[in-house]
Amino acid sequence: MAVTQYNLDRMTEDAWRMFRILGEFSIGFDRMAQVPVPLVTIFGSARTPIKNRYYGLAEELGRALVEAGFGVMTGGGPGIMEAGNKGAFEGGGTSIGHNIVLPQEQKPNPYQTLSIDFEFFYARKVMLVRYAAAFVVFPGGFGTLDELAETLTLVQTQKIHPFPIYLVGSDYWRGLVDWFTQTLAAEGAIAPDDLKLFKVVDDVTDIPRDIRAYHSQTEDAGFKMPDESDRRRQQGEVD
Repeated sequence: MAVTQYNLDRMTEDAWRMFRILGEFSIGFDRMAQVPVPLVTIFGSARTPIKNRYYGLAEELGRALVEAGFGVMTGGGPGIMEAGNKGAFEGGGTSIGHNIVLPQEQKPNPYQTLSIDFEFFYARKVMLVRYAAAFVVFPGGFGTLDELAETLTLVQTQKIHPFPIYLVGSDYWRGLVDWFTQTLAAEGAIAPDDLKLFKVVDDVTDIPRDIRAYHSQTEDAGFKMPDESDRRRQQGEVD
């Protein structure tokens, strides 16, 4: 009897969870569909202090993106997210924060023209991916690595329309990129040209122009454009 009651309680809990998730998707899709400008998602650590150079670079990039006709979209919290939103907000542009409800560390930053709250990470991540024209990834921890890995996977497998992905900070990302090259590519886990799905930069000045060029299809801005052979390779049809 106790087991039966436990199963019923779990089914009820799962049903309500499903409705909460659907509600987050519904609100997110409705509000994001009304944004009038193309958006660039900025990822990075919530723990980056204001005096850190990457905070300054993220703020600089946010302002430059607005000046180039883009809006900025972040996870809505402190650190790099705050810096990107701040640059866009103070530049008079669209500054969106997809805020995650956490017991510690994250609270919405004040530099948002549109703020949407999420309880579930994956609903939040869908918004950060679906409405992005490019991704710029600053130094961060597990959450940033998760977002980077999933985005690279979605572009690589053509589950989303390809777009530029930037890693800011060559010193910070060198170890990861070396592992991609010397282990993943060397062992055949990824194709060697998958390393061109992203670009490592230290200067953010050219990012807005590169994004424009990429989406105007006048040039690839140095990025790989996945094609049918990539899809077949992922399905094991190509050696």
